[in-house]
Amino acid sequence: MINTLTETQHILAVGWWMVVGFSVLLYIILDGADLGAGIFSLFVRDEDERGAIMEAMAGTWDANETWLIVAGGVLFGSFPFAYGSALHYLMIPLMMVLLGVLTRAVALEFRHLAATWSRRFTDYAFGLSSLAVSFFGGMGVGAVLQGFPMTHPEHGIPAYVGGALRFATPFSAWTGVAAVVAVSLSGGLFVRARFEKGEPIRRHARGWTHVSFYLVTVTVMVTVIWSALIFPWAWNNWTGRYFWAWGLVLAAALFSTYRMRVATFADRDFRALLWLDATIAIMMGGMLATMYPYIVPGTWTVYDAASPEISIVTFLLTAVGLFPVMIMYNWYQIWVFRARVAKLVSH
Repeated sequence: MINTLTETQHILAVGWWMVVGFSVLLYIILDGADLGAGIFSLFVRDEDERGAIMEAMAGTWDANETWLIVAGGVLFGSFPFAYGSALHYLMIPLMMVLLGVLTRAVALEFRHLAATWSRRFTDYAFGLSSLAVSFFGGMGVGAVLQGFPMTHPEHGIPAYVGGALRFATPFSAWTGVAAVVAVSLSGGLFVRARFEKGEPIRRHARGWTHVSFYLVTVTVMVTVIWSALIFPWAWNNWTGRYFWAWGLVLAAALFSTYRMRVATFADRDFRALLWLDATIAIMMGGMLATMYPYIVPGTWTVYDAASPEISIVTFLLTAVGLFPVMIMYNWYQIWVFRARVAKLVSH
């Protein structure tokens, strides 16, 4: 693969790679809670409670999903080679994610306009699309970790070679299931944090989070062990010279998880959600550090995939100008819509 980057552009490529990772992290944290709440709603029998769950996220869901668009935009502009080949490789799961996102948006915006007889359809469309986005999104992550075959032309840009279903493997299916389980825990904590203390749905959500917690624990352990067995780049990083650093990452993740459980039992719902987000951030950082220097393991390094047109001007405008504004807007929305809701809000 041809690398025509200058020394400055090498540094910028790492910066953009971190920006992509940060955008994906914020999407997982913010919209992951919405997705998990949508999955939880599939098991809620009361129509008013299902409507209230959707109303609880009505003021913030669109800004939460903006981070996914930002991640895709940065990937397209800064790592076009990886973007083009990965989208070819992941065409089917990404199409399913897009269809799910669109269905969720329609259900959220038009549920209150639906006739009484059609609300059940809208509710289940919302829940099932949340499930689809979580599963196929997680499946896409697992498929990326496996890498994909490329052409090796003497001149020109390498391209993906493989079938449309190459992404579908036992490991990618497992990461899809793991993503559903993970967002289910986040969704349960979100519901508890958003509903009034006396609402019956909070007791349902409490049991849901307890079960989800143990399922998440098992899925994380299985995923880590499976990754160590099938990915030499992961095993070599974890057992290499800086093995002690991974011990610190594990300790930090266990500590934040413990604090999340303490906050859950103490009925401090928003704090529990923040501690879960801290655990997700630690694990995401550990995954990116394990992958480095790859943006797609075994296929594209950060430097090979970066655009030769990458510049410090666009980086500064985005990272220093745009991102702080987006983060402040996200926080403002959360602050404005911070009040707890009750099931009567759906009327």
